Amino acid sequence: MIGIVDYGMGNLGSVTNAFRYLGLDARIVAEKGGMESCRALVLPGVGAFGDCMEHLAGHGFADALGDWVAAGKPLMGICLGLQVLFDGSEESPGVPGLSIFPGSVRRFQLPKALKVPQIGWNRMAQSRPDCPMFEGIDDGAFFYLVHSYYVSPEEPSLVAGTTEYGIDYCSCVWKENVFATQFHPEKSQAAGLRMLRNFWEWAEAQ
Repeated sequence: MIGIVDYGMGNLGSVTNAFRYLGLDARIVAEKGGMESCRALVLPGVGAFGDCMEHLAGHGFADALGDWVAAGKPLMGICLGLQVLFDGSEESPGVPGLSIFPGSVRRFQLPKALKVPQIGWNRMAQSRPDCPMFEGIDDGAFFYLVHSYYVSPEEPSLVAGTTEYGIDYCSCVWKENVFATQFHPEKSQAAGLRMLRNFWEWAEAQ
């Protein structure tokens, strides 16, 4: 079973519905004790970085997620669920992230012709075509995004995919048992659904 982490904010309905559409067993986990019965976790997220970290800590997930990753168990982050994996964000100065990966989250500084937040469909170029979550997905496939901030990893090898929006930025990371995307696979039609199935199959094989 895949657990979808419910810490009081996040796009739980669309993520849950996507797994159900695929016929895969995924359930909402509202307390850290529920993680024990899960093979893998999905950390979704919408909203502000600081609020997210406050809710994760308040629901007991902040430390539990660090322990989960350290134990080598599969984790997938989506949107804000990607950003909180890093050390901190310009959106919420002074608020520490989970620090699973070294790096920061930056706000887009773009020409006025490009709107912030970026809302809509954009391509992802595969920096790590060996990533198992890309199986059956074309390089340059379109995914759906809604965000004003992007991750800036300190380790170049973390970058699994990039997207161009005024700048080339990291839109996907992968290292060992952790995979995360800035875009929303659950809202990205065929390519996104394939990515969720790939994550399921990868987690099953771990």
